[in-house]
Amino acid sequence: MEFRELECFVVLSEELHFARTAERLYLSPGRVSQLMRALETRIGGRLFERTSRRVRLTPLGERFLADLRPSYDGLAAAVSRARAAAREVTGVIRVGFLATPTDVVTGSVRAFESANPGCVVELVEIPLSDPFGKLRAGPGRGGVDIAFTLLPLDEPDLVTGAELNRVPYRLGVSARHPLARRASVGVEELASVDLIGLDGPAPHAWRERVAPSVTPFGRPISRAGTVATTQEGLTQVALNRGGMLFCTPTAAQHARPDVAFVPVTGLPPSVLGLAWVKAAETAAIRAFNDSAVRHAAGFPALVA
Repeated sequence: MEFRELECFVVLSEELHFARTAERLYLSPGRVSQLMRALETRIGGRLFERTSRRVRLTPLGERFLADLRPSYDGLAAAVSRARAAAREVTGVIRVGFLATPTDVVTGSVRAFESANPGCVVELVEIPLSDPFGKLRAGPGRGGVDIAFTLLPLDEPDLVTGAELNRVPYRLGVSARHPLARRASVGVEELASVDLIGLDGPAPHAWRERVAPSVTPFGRPISRAGTVATTQEGLTQVALNRGGMLFCTPTAAQHARPDVAFVPVTGLPPSVLGLAWVKAAETAAIRAFNDSAVRHAAGFPALVA
């Protein structure tokens, strides 16, 4: 027996009017009639007497209502409590970040925890080479609920939030590299640099964003091996084994004397946003995304 049929029966027994019952339940009067016919068929007898002027319970309907009411009230209360719990933002939410938890990340965490004091954020680093593995694993398997990521994405099972910022790229090279003292590097000049790529299961579009294989004019860009994390990439760069692209704020966070970060002109910006698994969306996930958007909107000069 369907809960919706029982709910409709109880409300109709209170209203004794199909239109008012439909209004309370956000249904059409025709749907109310359909539900009552289905319930009467299940029971095997008429529960209401209907005329053009009035609706009233039959003796069977009165007996059924008396027997049903205590159980229905308990079930309705349980549903109400479950719905309220689903809207609560409490407990722990695990948030993934790429490379460095910079101002957009930490500011979003502070904004979320301030607005939701009953929920604590745990930050988890997401490897560049596997940007979605921990999202799909979920927090119960050591993964995350939501993650900062590069946009746009073409992953059908994932939902993305709004852009939180967009910043230019810098080319990380060894301080001994010929380009290290340049004020900037044009995107076509990347064809003269061996770029460090990624290990792991990252999709092709993601790999191309981190280390493009051709310039906008189609000139091939050589590979200088692959890494799984930003720190591995920085180590290879410092050893002069290749160059690697970094967004400007990540480059600023990793400033060191043996690595030069040279601005790249002509390359589309790095865009940061949030992503989560569509089927696993919760009130806490929605609230975290909202906090991040509000934080980014309030500080337009912030970089990720």
